[in-house]
Amino acid sequence: MQVHPLPVDPRAPHPPRPVVLAVMDGVGVGAKDAGDAVATAKTPHLDALWRDAPTRTLLAHGPAVGLPGDDDMGNSEVGHNALGAGRIVRQGAGLVQDALADGSLFRGETWAWLLERPRAGTTLHLCGLLSDGNVHAHIDHVFALIDGAVRAGVRSIRLHALADGRDVDDGSYERYLGRLEAHLRSHDAAGVDARIASGGGRMVVTMDRYEADWSIVARGWQAHVHGDAPRFPDWAAAVAALRSQPGGASDQTLGPFAIHDAGGPIGAVADGDSFVFWNFRGDRALELTRAFEAGDDFAAFDRGRRPDARFAGMMQYDGDAHLPTRYLVAPPTIRCTMGEYLVATGLRQFAVSETQKFGHVTYFWNGNRSERLDPELETWREIESDRISFDQAPAMQAAAITDAAIAALNAAPAPALLRLNWANGDMVGHTGNLPATVRAMETVDAEVGRLLDACRDAGAVLLLTADHGNADDMWLRDKKGAPQRGADGAPLPRTSHTLAPVPLTIVDPRGGWRLRDDLPEAGLGNVAATVLQLLGRVPPEGMEPSLIRWET
Repeated sequence: MQVHPLPVDPRAPHPPRPVVLAVMDGVGVGAKDAGDAVATAKTPHLDALWRDAPTRTLLAHGPAVGLPGDDDMGNSEVGHNALGAGRIVRQGAGLVQDALADGSLFRGETWAWLLERPRAGTTLHLCGLLSDGNVHAHIDHVFALIDGAVRAGVRSIRLHALADGRDVDDGSYERYLGRLEAHLRSHDAAGVDARIASGGGRMVVTMDRYEADWSIVARGWQAHVHGDAPRFPDWAAAVAALRSQPGGASDQTLGPFAIHDAGGPIGAVADGDSFVFWNFRGDRALELTRAFEAGDDFAAFDRGRRPDARFAGMMQYDGDAHLPTRYLVAPPTIRCTMGEYLVATGLRQFAVSETQKFGHVTYFWNGNRSERLDPELETWREIESDRISFDQAPAMQAAAITDAAIAALNAAPAPALLRLNWANGDMVGHTGNLPATVRAMETVDAEVGRLLDACRDAGAVLLLTADHGNADDMWLRDKKGAPQRGADGAPLPRTSHTLAPVPLTIVDPRGGWRLRDDLPEAGLGNVAATVLQLLGRVPPEGMEPSLIRWET
């Protein structure tokens, strides 16, 4: 495909009006029972829109967003890729799966470069999220890397395994560590010294994103690179002890640990070692990557001794910044996005969210580019997120996001496309706190009402949707859908995304179109062409079809 200016659609009302595309992050269409924070919250504005305005659901998981299978939950990264690209893009999980299955990863130059020194006697370090959620990483990928290294002659391997509890059941860290330990022991007979060396919860160790809190990365650096963290003789003792410490009740916030023996930390990174970050998703991998690759001008935290180690990521996490320099699997190439067509057509865009989702309405939306497509035509606004557990302040920065969007809508000239993300449903939903998530949804509803009034006053079109499910199901459930219950009889909290479809509602004061009824399997990739039609342009070939049809 080639990007070109989009022709005017003669069937569309003219002149075109601005389109406001609002993403309610983590808001799916769920079971509408007591575990569904979306349904149980008091949401008069959403209720009225979903009852009276043109509304349908969209698929936001699995193959509909480029993930391998129907059991793969959608996430904010792939959701915003699909929204911005206007088509289904095969994503990181599938690309890594392919590279492992056909062996191309192990034939690559980066793999040979990484193993050159460990094959001669140094240590290979593998670090990342220990999970089969397939959002940031997959444990099967870790097993494959271990097996490939052993086949290649590496005899010293250290694992730095981070707890999930977000894309998988909370409290499952011990289970994943046990699986990893068993896999490592399967190589004992070959004389391989392979051990778990450090770990901790993803929300407090290593996996910060968008530079929201570099102290998280600093804890990971100290634990993984220096072995400087609370000391334990093995991972079982570490997790058992940390469970009783602040944050230990959840895998996400489990404190850092490092395994030590009589000689000190077993996993400190030495000169000559190699280090692989096995996450395939970029947003929570970039900062540790920078800590390894930046020179003496790095100032985010004091790294102390910086070992002469070779570093690579599972994928390249930022194509514009070329981070990391070395990577095992090439990321998806996403070109000819909606944003590129708008720039080519000379139409202005405005994007706003708070720190936690700012990269999603910019970097991921624009096809994994960290820089604006055209600084003259594209304005970005980041609002700093709170640095506390989001269930403590479930309103987050939703009001400030709406304020910024309304100000942009009332500017002269107004952007053709304004896009925003309210993070509440996802970030508060991930805490597992049902009452707080209900309050988060009530906040989002209030902001929907404010934005709707502003769009009506400006004559703008409002397109309201979501990127994946989360707040729609706050309970762990059995195969029949009944809640799983703890010893006290209360439903066990769910902290992960869901497989739910997401709502799409369009409020257009001009009308002249109807929602199509011949696209039952439509997904997030269909939104871009819909936006372009509402902007009075003919969508390009290669995009998923628009969800509306002109009636004139």
